[in-house]
Amino acid sequence: MQQHRIIVLGAGYAGAIAAGRVAKRLRREDVSVTLVNAEPDFVERVRMHQLAAGQDLKPRPFSEMFAGTGVELKVGRVTAVDVDRRAVTVRDADGEEELAYDSLVYALGSAWNTHGVPGTAEHAHEIASRPGALRLRDRLAALAPGQSVLVVGGGLTGLEAATEFAEARPDLDIALAARGELGDWLSPNGRAHVRKVFGRLGITVHENAAVAEVGAGHVTTADGTSLPAAVTVWTAGFAVHPLAEATALETDENGRIVVDATMRSVSHPDVYAIGDAALVAGPGGKPLRMSCASGVPTAWQAADAVAARLTGTKVPSTPLRYFNQCVSLGRKDGLIQYVTADDRAVRASLRGRVAALYKELICKGAAWGVANPTAGLIIRRRPVVAGRDGAAAPVVAEQR
Repeated sequence: MQQHRIIVLGAGYAGAIAAGRVAKRLRREDVSVTLVNAEPDFVERVRMHQLAAGQDLKPRPFSEMFAGTGVELKVGRVTAVDVDRRAVTVRDADGEEELAYDSLVYALGSAWNTHGVPGTAEHAHEIASRPGALRLRDRLAALAPGQSVLVVGGGLTGLEAATEFAEARPDLDIALAARGELGDWLSPNGRAHVRKVFGRLGITVHENAAVAEVGAGHVTTADGTSLPAAVTVWTAGFAVHPLAEATALETDENGRIVVDATMRSVSHPDVYAIGDAALVAGPGGKPLRMSCASGVPTAWQAADAVAARLTGTKVPSTPLRYFNQCVSLGRKDGLIQYVTADDRAVRASLRGRVAALYKELICKGAAWGVANPTAGLIIRRRPVVAGRDGAAAPVVAEQR
Protein backbone atom coordinates (compact mmCIF):
# COMPACT_ATOMS: atom_id res chain seq x y z
CA MET A 1 0.00 0.00 0.00
CA GLN A 2 1.27 3.46 -0.92
CA GLN A 3 0.84 6.41 1.39
CA HIS A 4 -1.57 9.17 0.43
CA ARG A 5 0.63 12.25 0.09
CA ILE A 6 -0.72 15.44 1.67
CA ILE A 7 1.24 18.65 1.11
CA VAL A 8 0.44 21.88 2.96
CA LEU A 9 1.89 25.06 1.47
CA GLY A 10 2.53 27.82 4.00
CA ALA A 11 2.85 27.59 7.77
CA GLY A 12 1.07 30.64 9.07
CA TYR A 13 -1.79 30.12 11.52
CA ALA A 14 -3.99 28.40 8.94
CA GLY A 15 -1.39 26.19 7.28
CA ALA A 16 0.35 25.08 10.47
CA ILE A 17 -2.92 24.23 12.20
CA ALA A 18 -4.21 22.32 9.17
CA ALA A 19 -1.02 20.25 8.91
CA GLY A 20 -1.03 19.32 12.58
CA ARG A 21 -4.74 18.61 12.68
CA VAL A 22 -4.86 16.35 9.62
CA ALA A 23 -1.72 14.50 10.77
CA LYS A 24 -3.32 13.72 14.12
CA ARG A 25 -6.54 12.53 12.51
CA LEU A 26 -4.88 10.01 10.19
CA ARG A 27 -2.48 7.11 10.66
CA ARG A 28 1.13 7.74 9.68
CA GLU A 29 1.42 4.44 7.84
CA ASP A 30 -1.47 5.51 5.61
CA VAL A 31 -0.62 9.14 4.89
CA SER A 32 2.40 11.43 4.74
CA VAL A 33 2.01 15.09 5.67
CA THR A 34 4.59 17.56 4.39
CA LEU A 35 4.50 21.20 5.47
CA VAL A 36 6.37 23.59 3.16
CA ASN A 37 7.38 26.97 4.59
CA ALA A 38 10.01 29.60 3.85
CA GLU A 39 11.12 29.79 7.50
CA PRO A 40 11.88 27.10 10.10
CA ASP A 41 10.02 28.96 12.85
CA PHE A 42 6.38 29.85 13.38
CA VAL A 43 5.69 33.58 13.00
CA GLU A 44 3.02 35.11 15.24
CA ARG A 45 1.83 37.54 12.64
CA VAL A 46 -0.64 39.18 15.02
CA ARG A 47 2.36 40.35 17.07
CA MET A 48 4.45 41.93 14.33
CA HIS A 49 3.66 45.44 15.61
CA GLN A 50 5.12 44.38 18.96
CA LEU A 51 8.26 43.06 17.29
CA ALA A 52 8.67 46.30 15.34
CA ALA A 53 8.23 48.29 18.56
CA GLY A 54 11.29 46.58 20.04
CA GLN A 55 9.77 43.70 21.98
CA ASP A 56 11.29 40.23 21.83
CA LEU A 57 8.94 37.39 20.95
CA LYS A 58 9.20 33.80 22.13
CA PRO A 59 10.93 31.59 19.54
CA ARG A 60 8.62 28.87 18.20
CA PRO A 61 10.65 26.44 16.03
CA PHE A 62 8.53 24.00 14.04
CA SER A 63 10.96 21.21 14.93
CA GLU A 64 9.69 21.47 18.50
CA MET A 65 6.07 22.30 17.74
CA PHE A 66 5.63 19.29 15.45
CA ALA A 67 7.91 16.83 17.25
CA GLY A 68 6.30 13.41 17.29
CA THR A 69 3.31 14.42 15.13
CA GLY A 70 4.44 12.91 11.86
CA VAL A 71 4.45 16.28 10.10
CA GLU A 72 7.57 16.64 7.95
CA LEU A 73 8.82 20.22 7.51
CA LYS A 74 10.31 21.24 4.19
CA VAL A 75 11.99 24.65 4.49
CA GLY A 76 11.92 26.46 1.17
CA ARG A 77 9.96 28.84 -1.03
CA VAL A 78 7.20 27.60 -3.28
CA THR A 79 7.96 28.75 -6.82
CA ALA A 80 5.33 26.85 -8.83
CA VAL A 81 2.19 24.79 -8.43
CA ASP A 82 1.05 22.49 -11.24
CA VAL A 83 -2.47 21.41 -10.27
CA ASP A 84 -2.90 19.32 -13.41
CA ARG A 85 0.22 17.24 -12.71
CA ARG A 86 -0.33 17.43 -8.92
CA ALA A 87 3.14 18.76 -8.23
CA VAL A 88 4.71 21.75 -6.49
CA THR A 89 8.19 23.17 -6.99
CA VAL A 90 10.15 24.29 -3.93
CA ARG A 91 13.43 26.21 -3.90
CA ASP A 92 15.84 25.95 -0.96
CA ALA A 93 19.56 26.51 -0.44
CA ASP A 94 20.34 23.40 -2.49
CA GLY A 95 18.25 24.37 -5.49
CA GLU A 96 14.79 23.42 -6.74
CA GLU A 97 12.89 20.24 -6.00
CA GLU A 98 9.54 19.01 -7.27
CA LEU A 99 7.17 17.40 -4.78
CA ALA A 100 4.21 15.28 -5.88
CA TYR A 101 0.96 15.25 -3.94
CA ASP A 102 -2.38 13.51 -3.81
CA SER A 103 -4.08 16.21 -1.71
CA LEU A 104 -2.87 19.80 -1.53
CA VAL A 105 -3.72 22.40 1.11
CA TYR A 106 -2.87 25.86 -0.22
CA ALA A 107 -2.19 28.30 2.63
CA LEU A 108 0.38 30.74 1.25
CA GLY A 109 -1.48 33.66 2.80
CA SER A 110 -0.94 37.30 2.04
CA ALA A 111 1.52 40.18 2.17
CA TRP A 112 1.16 43.94 2.36
CA ASN A 113 -0.86 45.66 -0.33
CA THR A 114 0.58 48.89 -1.73
CA HIS A 115 -2.54 49.43 -3.88
CA GLY A 116 -0.17 50.76 -6.52
CA VAL A 117 0.40 54.00 -4.60
CA PRO A 118 3.58 55.60 -6.00
CA GLY A 119 6.60 55.50 -3.72
CA THR A 120 5.15 52.98 -1.26
CA ALA A 121 7.43 50.08 -2.16
CA GLU A 122 10.50 52.37 -2.15
CA HIS A 123 9.86 54.48 0.95
CA ALA A 124 7.34 52.76 3.24
CA HIS A 125 7.79 49.96 5.79
CA GLU A 126 5.48 46.99 6.24
CA ILE A 127 4.71 44.80 9.25
CA ALA A 128 2.89 41.99 7.45
CA SER A 129 6.02 39.82 7.67
CA ARG A 130 8.77 39.18 10.19
CA PRO A 131 11.56 40.49 7.91
CA GLY A 132 9.54 43.68 7.39
CA ALA A 133 8.90 44.08 11.11
CA LEU A 134 12.58 43.59 11.89
CA ARG A 135 13.62 46.20 9.32
CA LEU A 136 11.16 48.64 10.83
CA ARG A 137 12.40 47.78 14.32
CA ASP A 138 15.92 48.82 13.35
CA ARG A 139 14.68 51.99 11.67
CA LEU A 140 12.58 53.07 14.65
CA ALA A 141 15.46 52.37 17.04
CA ALA A 142 17.65 54.73 15.01
CA LEU A 143 15.21 57.66 15.21
CA ALA A 144 16.12 60.63 17.36
CA PRO A 145 13.58 62.11 19.80
CA GLY A 146 11.00 64.29 18.10
CA GLN A 147 11.18 62.62 14.70
CA SER A 148 7.95 61.71 12.96
CA VAL A 149 6.40 58.30 12.32
CA LEU A 150 3.29 58.13 10.16
CA VAL A 151 1.11 55.01 10.13
CA VAL A 152 -0.99 54.83 6.95
CA GLY A 153 -4.19 52.86 7.36
CA GLY A 154 -6.94 53.15 9.95
CA GLY A 155 -7.88 49.46 10.20
CA LEU A 156 -7.10 47.04 13.01
CA THR A 157 -3.40 46.77 12.11
CA GLY A 158 -3.02 50.54 11.89
CA LEU A 159 -4.62 51.13 15.29
CA GLU A 160 -2.44 48.49 16.92
CA ALA A 161 0.76 49.73 15.28
CA ALA A 162 0.23 53.42 16.10
CA THR A 163 -0.60 52.78 19.77
CA GLU A 164 2.21 50.25 20.21
CA PHE A 165 4.79 52.65 18.79
CA ALA A 166 3.48 55.60 20.79
CA GLU A 167 3.58 53.63 24.03
CA ALA A 168 7.07 52.21 23.37
CA ARG A 169 8.53 55.50 22.09
CA PRO A 170 6.74 58.46 23.71
CA ASP A 171 9.65 60.65 22.55
CA LEU A 172 8.60 60.27 18.91
CA ASP A 173 5.90 62.16 17.02
CA ILE A 174 3.45 59.40 16.07
CA ALA A 175 0.59 60.08 13.64
CA LEU A 176 -1.99 58.01 11.78
CA ALA A 177 -3.58 58.76 8.42
CA ALA A 178 -6.99 57.14 7.83
CA ARG A 179 -8.99 57.11 4.61
CA GLY A 180 -12.18 57.69 6.64
CA GLU A 181 -12.81 58.66 10.23
CA LEU A 182 -10.92 57.05 13.09
CA GLY A 183 -12.56 53.73 13.97
CA ASP A 184 -15.59 54.49 11.82
CA TRP A 185 -16.56 50.80 11.66
CA LEU A 186 -16.72 50.49 15.47
CA SER A 187 -19.63 51.05 17.84
CA PRO A 188 -19.98 54.56 19.35
CA ASN A 189 -18.42 53.35 22.61
CA GLY A 190 -15.61 51.65 20.71
CA ARG A 191 -14.82 54.74 18.65
CA ALA A 192 -14.86 56.92 21.75
CA HIS A 193 -12.42 54.61 23.52
CA VAL A 194 -10.01 54.57 20.59
CA ARG A 195 -10.04 58.37 20.48
CA LYS A 196 -9.45 58.50 24.22
CA VAL A 197 -6.41 56.21 23.97
CA PHE A 198 -5.01 58.08 20.99
CA GLY A 199 -5.36 61.33 22.91
CA ARG A 200 -3.69 59.91 26.01
CA LEU A 201 -0.75 58.62 23.94
CA GLY A 202 -0.42 61.88 22.01
CA ILE A 203 -1.08 60.37 18.57
CA THR A 204 -2.03 62.85 15.86
CA VAL A 205 -4.90 61.66 13.67
CA HIS A 206 -5.40 62.73 10.04
CA GLU A 207 -8.93 61.71 9.06
CA ASN A 208 -10.33 61.49 5.54
CA ALA A 209 -6.73 61.55 4.38
CA ALA A 210 -6.24 59.03 1.58
CA VAL A 211 -2.53 58.83 0.77
CA ALA A 212 -1.78 59.36 -2.94
CA GLU A 213 2.03 59.23 -2.85
CA VAL A 214 4.80 58.26 -0.45
CA GLY A 215 8.06 60.14 -0.58
CA ALA A 216 11.30 60.22 1.37
CA GLY A 217 10.39 62.05 4.56
CA HIS A 218 6.74 62.79 3.75
CA VAL A 219 3.51 61.54 2.20
CA THR A 220 1.07 63.42 0.02
CA THR A 221 -2.68 62.99 0.44
CA ALA A 222 -5.29 63.02 -2.30
CA ASP A 223 -6.08 66.69 -1.64
CA GLY A 224 -2.41 67.67 -1.98
CA THR A 225 -1.59 67.96 1.73
CA SER A 226 1.95 67.00 2.66
CA LEU A 227 2.36 65.11 5.95
CA PRO A 228 5.80 64.75 7.56
CA ALA A 229 7.10 61.22 7.96
CA ALA A 230 10.68 60.36 8.79
CA VAL A 231 9.29 56.82 8.75
CA THR A 232 6.13 55.74 6.93
CA VAL A 233 4.48 52.50 8.07
CA TRP A 234 2.02 51.10 5.53
CA THR A 235 -0.89 49.10 6.99
CA ALA A 236 -3.52 49.71 4.30
CA GLY A 237 -4.63 46.14 3.68
CA PHE A 238 -3.29 42.83 2.40
CA ALA A 239 -2.75 41.22 -0.99
CA VAL A 240 -2.70 37.45 -1.53
CA HIS A 241 0.33 35.57 -2.81
CA PRO A 242 0.24 35.82 -6.64
CA LEU A 243 1.07 32.16 -7.22
CA ALA A 244 -2.55 30.94 -7.29
CA GLU A 245 -3.38 33.16 -10.26
CA ALA A 246 -0.57 31.51 -12.23
CA THR A 247 -2.24 28.10 -11.87
CA ALA A 248 -5.37 26.59 -13.42
CA LEU A 249 -7.23 27.03 -10.13
CA GLU A 250 -10.36 29.14 -10.25
CA THR A 251 -9.67 32.45 -8.49
CA ASP A 252 -11.49 35.74 -8.05
CA GLU A 253 -10.29 39.10 -9.36
CA ASN A 254 -8.01 39.46 -6.33
CA GLY A 255 -6.31 36.11 -6.76
CA ARG A 256 -8.11 34.28 -3.95
CA ILE A 257 -8.95 30.63 -4.63
CA VAL A 258 -12.69 29.97 -4.89
CA VAL A 259 -13.73 27.18 -2.50
CA ASP A 260 -16.87 25.45 -1.29
CA ALA A 261 -18.08 25.17 2.30
CA THR A 262 -15.43 22.53 3.08
CA MET A 263 -12.57 24.70 1.73
CA ARG A 264 -12.28 22.51 -1.37
CA SER A 265 -11.40 24.20 -4.66
CA VAL A 266 -14.45 24.39 -6.90
CA SER A 267 -12.26 23.68 -9.94
CA HIS A 268 -9.81 21.09 -8.58
CA PRO A 269 -11.23 18.71 -5.95
CA ASP A 270 -7.81 17.50 -4.76
CA VAL A 271 -6.88 21.07 -3.72
CA TYR A 272 -8.04 22.86 -0.57
CA ALA A 273 -7.42 26.55 0.13
CA ILE A 274 -7.52 28.17 3.56
CA GLY A 275 -6.74 31.43 5.32
CA ASP A 276 -6.11 34.61 3.37
CA ALA A 277 -5.56 32.63 0.16
CA ALA A 278 -9.18 31.42 0.02
CA LEU A 279 -12.35 33.17 -1.04
CA VAL A 280 -14.65 31.84 1.68
CA ALA A 281 -18.33 32.73 1.88
CA GLY A 282 -19.42 33.69 5.38
CA PRO A 283 -22.87 34.60 6.70
CA GLY A 284 -25.11 36.02 4.00
CA GLY A 285 -22.58 35.09 1.33
CA LYS A 286 -20.24 37.88 2.44
CA PRO A 287 -16.55 36.92 1.95
CA LEU A 288 -14.59 36.42 5.14
CA ARG A 289 -11.97 39.10 5.72
CA MET A 290 -8.26 38.32 5.70
CA SER A 291 -7.40 37.70 9.34
CA CYS A 292 -6.30 35.13 11.89
CA ALA A 293 -9.93 35.04 13.04
CA SER A 294 -10.91 33.75 9.60
CA GLY A 295 -7.88 31.58 8.94
CA VAL A 296 -8.05 29.31 11.98
CA PRO A 297 -11.61 28.00 11.45
CA THR A 298 -10.96 27.48 7.74
CA ALA A 299 -7.94 25.34 8.71
CA TRP A 300 -10.11 23.22 11.00
CA GLN A 301 -12.70 22.86 8.28
CA ALA A 302 -10.22 21.80 5.60
CA ALA A 303 -8.30 19.35 7.81
CA ASP A 304 -11.49 17.65 8.95
CA ALA A 305 -12.81 17.48 5.38
CA VAL A 306 -9.60 15.90 4.08
CA ALA A 307 -9.64 13.30 6.87
CA ALA A 308 -13.34 12.54 6.38
CA ARG A 309 -13.04 12.07 2.62
CA LEU A 310 -10.02 9.79 2.99
CA THR A 311 -11.83 7.65 5.54
CA GLY A 312 -15.19 7.60 3.82
CA THR A 313 -16.96 9.22 6.75
CA LYS A 314 -19.37 12.15 6.82
CA VAL A 315 -17.72 15.42 5.81
CA PRO A 316 -18.34 18.04 8.50
CA SER A 317 -19.38 21.52 7.45
CA THR A 318 -19.74 24.04 10.23
CA PRO A 319 -21.06 27.52 9.35
CA LEU A 320 -18.34 30.13 9.82
CA ARG A 321 -19.14 33.33 11.66
CA TYR A 322 -17.56 36.14 13.67
CA PHE A 323 -18.06 36.99 17.33
CA ASN A 324 -15.74 39.91 18.03
CA GLN A 325 -12.81 41.99 16.84
CA CYS A 326 -9.88 42.10 19.25
CA VAL A 327 -7.67 45.19 19.18
CA SER A 328 -4.62 45.83 21.34
CA LEU A 329 -4.01 49.51 22.06
CA GLY A 330 -0.54 49.20 23.53
CA ARG A 331 0.34 46.67 26.21
CA LYS A 332 -2.04 48.05 28.85
CA ASP A 333 -5.17 48.90 26.92
CA GLY A 334 -7.41 47.32 24.34
CA LEU A 335 -10.82 47.02 22.75
CA ILE A 336 -12.98 43.96 22.20
CA GLN A 337 -15.67 44.99 19.76
CA TYR A 338 -18.52 42.50 19.62
CA VAL A 339 -19.95 41.97 16.15
CA THR A 340 -22.73 40.25 14.27
CA ALA A 341 -22.13 36.94 12.51
CA ASP A 342 -21.16 38.86 9.34
CA ASP A 343 -18.70 41.11 11.21
CA ARG A 344 -20.75 44.30 11.76
CA ALA A 345 -20.24 46.11 15.07
CA VAL A 346 -22.96 45.95 17.70
CA ARG A 347 -23.35 48.27 20.66
CA ALA A 348 -21.53 46.08 23.18
CA SER A 349 -17.77 46.28 23.64
CA LEU A 350 -15.12 45.54 26.25
CA ARG A 351 -12.57 48.28 26.87
CA GLY A 352 -9.44 49.07 28.83
CA ARG A 353 -7.10 46.82 30.79
CA VAL A 354 -9.49 43.85 30.79
CA ALA A 355 -9.74 44.05 27.01
CA ALA A 356 -5.92 44.08 26.76
CA LEU A 357 -5.75 40.91 28.85
CA TYR A 358 -8.48 39.33 26.72
CA LYS A 359 -6.56 40.12 23.52
CA GLU A 360 -3.37 38.68 25.00
CA LEU A 361 -5.19 35.45 25.82
CA ILE A 362 -6.47 35.30 22.25
CA CYS A 363 -2.94 35.71 20.87
CA LYS A 364 -1.52 33.07 23.20
CA GLY A 365 -4.40 30.75 22.40
CA ALA A 366 -3.83 31.10 18.67
CA ALA A 367 -0.16 30.15 19.04
CA TRP A 368 -1.05 27.28 21.38
CA GLY A 369 -3.56 26.04 18.82
CA VAL A 370 -0.81 25.61 16.23
CA ALA A 371 1.03 23.12 18.42
CA ASN A 372 -2.19 21.58 19.77
CA PRO A 373 -4.62 21.44 16.83
CA THR A 374 -6.83 18.78 18.42
CA ALA A 375 -7.57 17.33 21.84
CA GLY A 376 -8.59 13.83 22.88
CA LEU A 377 -8.40 10.72 20.74
CA ILE A 378 -11.05 8.39 19.36
CA ILE A 379 -10.07 5.79 16.78
CA ARG A 380 -12.59 5.48 13.99
CA ARG A 381 -13.28 2.39 11.90
CA ARG A 382 -10.87 1.52 9.10
CA PRO A 383 -12.63 2.22 5.80
CA VAL A 384 -11.11 1.78 2.37
CA VAL A 385 -10.53 4.63 -0.11
CA ALA A 386 -8.82 4.82 -3.48
CA GLY A 387 -5.10 5.53 -3.42
CA ARG A 388 -3.32 7.74 -5.93
CA ASP A 389 -2.84 4.81 -8.29
CA GLY A 390 -6.47 3.76 -8.05
CA ALA A 391 -5.70 0.78 -5.77
CA ALA A 392 -7.47 0.27 -2.48
CA ALA A 393 -5.75 2.22 0.29
CA PRO A 394 -7.04 1.95 3.87
CA VAL A 395 -6.81 5.05 6.02
CA VAL A 396 -7.69 5.43 9.67
CA ALA A 397 -8.93 8.71 11.09
CA GLU A 398 -8.23 9.61 14.69
CA GLN A 399 -10.95 12.02 15.73
CA ARG A 400 -10.32 14.48 18.55
